[in-house]
Amino acid sequence: MNPILSSLFALSLFSSLSSSTHTHQCHFPAIFNFGDSNSDTGGLSAAFGQAGPPHGSSFFGSPAGRYCDGRLVIDFIAESLELPYLSAFLDSVGSNFSHGANFATAGSPIRALNSTLRQSGFSPFSLDVQFVQFYNFHNRSQTVRSRGGIYKTMLPEADSFSQALYTFDIGQNDLTAGYFANKTVEQVETEVPEIISQFKNAIKNIYGQGGRYFWIHNTGPIGCLAYVIERFPNKASDFDSHGCLSPLNHLAQQFNYALKQAVTELRSSLAEAAISYVDVYSVKHELFLHAQGHGFKRSLVSCCGHGGKYNYNKSIGCGMKKIVKGKEVYIGKPCDEPNKAVVWDGVHYTQAANKFIFDKIAPRLSMACHRQ
Repeated sequence: MNPILSSLFALSLFSSLSSSTHTHQCHFPAIFNFGDSNSDTGGLSAAFGQAGPPHGSSFFGSPAGRYCDGRLVIDFIAESLELPYLSAFLDSVGSNFSHGANFATAGSPIRALNSTLRQSGFSPFSLDVQFVQFYNFHNRSQTVRSRGGIYKTMLPEADSFSQALYTFDIGQNDLTAGYFANKTVEQVETEVPEIISQFKNAIKNIYGQGGRYFWIHNTGPIGCLAYVIERFPNKASDFDSHGCLSPLNHLAQQFNYALKQAVTELRSSLAEAAISYVDVYSVKHELFLHAQGHGFKRSLVSCCGHGGKYNYNKSIGCGMKKIVKGKEVYIGKPCDEPNKAVVWDGVHYTQAANKFIFDKIAPRLSMACHRQ
């Protein structure tokens, strides 16, 4: 990458992330996460069936509930805070919630959708449902923990809820749901205020439960993802010079503008809250635009999939197999170098891309307990 461009990108990112000069670093004993597949560590798999191989192959060695070849940004956040990887709230097998819980599920929107998972591909665990799950967990965990024994080691201490970092990565599915329902980009834009209103309500509700430290990701450049690009025929004029759909990226930016305004309003109304607005859009967009300069070989083309310009087919997903001469073989197979690809399966990012994203946003993480 051109060193001047690199310097300007770093300056832009850190100026948007860093406005505080506090000297002492924060300590978070727990993380409570809310979101969609960008941060789902096993919720949807527990509810509707495991995300099978080759998911998880680059790090865990086997499927680990993540729609990725390895770790997600939330996993790198946990590592950096020296906390265990988050167990999915919905997963009853092998889970430990002593240092937090993950309420995210793949396909989750902020706003509840009037459809089933099988009809639309979107999760019924919208953000309001995730809050209800958190509310119940908060109250019941302390009742059960008071029994002592193993319960005391598997559930968070009462103080953890006020000292924890509350992380959010959600909103992408609200935008794509409207688009996939044949609404125009302009029609989806008119729904953004209501979506953001519901997001603000969730933050206020968690604040009412004692949450004080919030880490909020904006949404990424959805117009650069194969599952969006391939959904409908597009005009050549809709694509930018890097092959992304400009109208869809504009939609994501409109959502992010409204989200940033909401964060400003929440900072004013929630007197004890420290709220970090984290611009992952810029980081992800930079990665698509200058993938090779950052050590990647593939930007828009999926690592794991089958056929077409982007190695993506919604009918032949990553990991799909068929029987050939009595032997089971991959149709949706992974590439040889997932660490050189930005996109894992046409929808989600690879572990390598997630690490790149985390490294760019990490400097602010240790200051996330300070009000801005």
